[in-house]
Amino acid sequence: MKGRKVTDPTRTIAFQGMPGAYSHAACQAARPDLDVLPCASFEDMLLAVQEERALCAMVPVENSVAGRVADIHHLLPESGLFITGEHFQRVNHMLLGVKGAKISDLRQVKSHTHALAQCRKLIRDLGLTPVISADTAGSAAEIAAAGDPSVAAIASSLAAELNGLEILRADIEDAAHNTTRFLIMGRAAATPPTDDGRYVTTVVFRVRSVPAALYKALGGFATNGVNLTKLESYLVDGSFSAAQFYVDAEGHVESPAMRMAMEELRFFCPEDAVRVLGSYPADPFRARNGD
Repeated sequence: MKGRKVTDPTRTIAFQGMPGAYSHAACQAARPDLDVLPCASFEDMLLAVQEERALCAMVPVENSVAGRVADIHHLLPESGLFITGEHFQRVNHMLLGVKGAKISDLRQVKSHTHALAQCRKLIRDLGLTPVISADTAGSAAEIAAAGDPSVAAIASSLAAELNGLEILRADIEDAAHNTTRFLIMGRAAATPPTDDGRYVTTVVFRVRSVPAALYKALGGFATNGVNLTKLESYLVDGSFSAAQFYVDAEGHVESPAMRMAMEELRFFCPEDAVRVLGSYPADPFRARNGD
């Protein structure tokens, strides 16, 4: 996939970042059948799907170390797109150098601020000066272009391959569980048929401005035995009193329990304030990790 030029938008997946980014690696892992379209920003990535320049987008939403991806929860409801799947990508950071560089040559290391923070121990042990860059793959491209053996980058093995760099040290992240969750989003909902499989339903909603409204709205999930794996709030319309909520619930949107829970949720929300972003198969990663 990495060498193919994008020619058919119906066989293309968009991601934010440069070739070699972890989002690029997620595309390869989850949808190896599709070409990739690198995009400069999250907005550009979503716009590529909206304008039918790509079939779908690989959207990072949270990391097990750094937490949720900033701004993305504001963009998802506004995009008009639907979640069709999820993918958990293990983040294996590599210390990269130009050809012939040695650990003893290094003085600086470049990468995205989160990657630098996730590799503090190695940076401290080697006495390197961290230099913040726009992204991991971009850092790899920068040091490859500069050719300075005293400057390393923290990025993926894919970034090393694409930029002709050497992996000076592998798996340098401080936390062994470092994993990013991605959502695959497209223009149309793709609700799978109901069966005995595991599913996740993602919903965004606003509640009425009355006491205990959130407690009552979520009560339907509890009484119907629907487990919530994620609940987040964020401000909307620049107001400190108006919040939108984002929920991941275990179960198929058309199951009897979920139908009843959603019915109760809508009762405590303003009209048209509840939106199902998608109901999709749970990634096998959840079962492997006891979720």
